[in-house]
Amino acid sequence: MAAADDRPDAAEVPAGFTPAPGKVDVEAILARHTVRRAVWVGPPLVVLFGVLRGLDGAVAAAIGLVIVVVNFLVSGAALSGAARISLALYHAAALFGFLLRLVLISATMLVVAQAADVDRLAMGVAAVIAYLVLLSWEALAVARGAERELEWIS
Repeated sequence: MAAADDRPDAAEVPAGFTPAPGKVDVEAILARHTVRRAVWVGPPLVVLFGVLRGLDGAVAAAIGLVIVVVNFLVSGAALSGAARISLALYHAAALFGFLLRLVLISATMLVVAQAADVDRLAMGVAAVIAYLVLLSWEALAVARGAERELEWIS
């Protein structure tokens, strides 16, 4: 479904079509790609921490992964929204939004650790590993041109 400013959603972009710059919310698409990759990164992390730290470690690793996935989705939405408004706001959202999201990740993990008896080490290490692996995987995919719907004709 098209947004209010007539930008096509990634699902609406036909195969082989290359949209003009500014017509697709690139940041939100990248965030959704990253979240899809969490399906491949998450289970091995959960199993690894389950083996190393037991059931509590597996649950904590899953919680850490969910926190990271939500962070990527919030990031994509915030950057796409800011890009529609102005370049200066986009730059501010990129810089200060990153710092704010790191604070929110930390605060969320602290709240979860206080509210429930979770393995803090497993949750924290799994979140860091998931964040770095997912971010690196997406960066490599974009650099290698694997993200075809992000290409456009200038």
